[in-house]
Amino acid sequence: MYFRDVVGQKDVKNQLRQSLRKSYMPHARIFSGAEGAGAFPLALAYARYVMCENRSEEDSCGHCSSCLKINNLAHPDLHFVFPVVKVVKLKKFVSDDYIAEWRIFLSKNTYFRLPSWLDAIDAGNAQGLISAKEGDEVIKKLNFKSYESEYKIVIIWLPEKMHNTCANKLLKMIEEPPAKTIFLMVSEAPDKIISTIQSRSQRLHVPPIMAEDMLLALSAKYDISQEDLDLASIVRLSSGSYLKALEAIQGKDLAEAHLEFFIAIMRNSWTRNVIDMKSRADAFRNMGRDKQKSFLTYAQNLLRQNFIANFRIPEITYLSRTEAAFSQKFAPYISERNILEFMEELALAELHVEQNVNPRMIFFDLSLKIAVLLKK
Repeated sequence: MYFRDVVGQKDVKNQLRQSLRKSYMPHARIFSGAEGAGAFPLALAYARYVMCENRSEEDSCGHCSSCLKINNLAHPDLHFVFPVVKVVKLKKFVSDDYIAEWRIFLSKNTYFRLPSWLDAIDAGNAQGLISAKEGDEVIKKLNFKSYESEYKIVIIWLPEKMHNTCANKLLKMIEEPPAKTIFLMVSEAPDKIISTIQSRSQRLHVPPIMAEDMLLALSAKYDISQEDLDLASIVRLSSGSYLKALEAIQGKDLAEAHLEFFIAIMRNSWTRNVIDMKSRADAFRNMGRDKQKSFLTYAQNLLRQNFIANFRIPEITYLSRTEAAFSQKFAPYISERNILEFMEELALAELHVEQNVNPRMIFFDLSLKIAVLLKK
């Protein structure tokens, strides 16, 4: 990943390049941005730029020994930390135990979300975490001298997933790292990172991608005219997420599966079909925690959009064609009488998933509550 490969984000790229030119190198940065905005690609491009032996004003050279090693994610002074699942039988506990899978995954995906990574490692229902043992591994690595580069760089993807013990172990290292050691943390929820790490890191906000930058990138990738109305609609619905735009074009949008599941829930609740409610509760249980949370977040947004749709102002409504077709009949059932309770119940269900409550019980209880709210 080079700066030129990152969609949009001109201001952020300039800020990163200028900081290196001025020798202003914070030892810990938090790249904060919504999934698909490009926080991880920016962090990786910046790490390459710092390590490049022949960098230009704009980007890494791509030909030096450092760039060639980073092409394969095999530079000895570039370390990755990311959520994994503990598999005792296979002796897999920390990021390094999954590094082969990680390299294959990144070679195929530059913009991605946590459920995709967990699917790639067959995590099943397990929740991806950065364990306490990971802290020991990072400290051990950083206490050695750098092998080839002037700098040692650690990229931590989703530091909000760190176990508190791990975070506390790394705190001292982040506060007083060895010379020329840089931590680049890529977060979608920076406020969930422990406050002591936040206070010792410089936060770099990665905003949603601008529509014109998204149009240019998609047009170049798929050879589609910018005047194409479908493309313009995809860009609008993506809300600045290149990941969402890619998935929509490729026909792999997770929202399609979520919408189908959402429609089934609403129909079962409306008809008081308890047998199918139980069946859907079993399906929800088998999704895995991250997909469960992803669905509940999607459901909250869709309900919000259905409530807004009742105002009949297209400019403020963000629905795909399939969502809009469903909402023509569904939106009238979402009104000021029940929208707040709907949102509260879905947010509560998401909280319970986070707290490891039995997902089957969460979903069945939610379905019963929806049955009442739809009749209000």
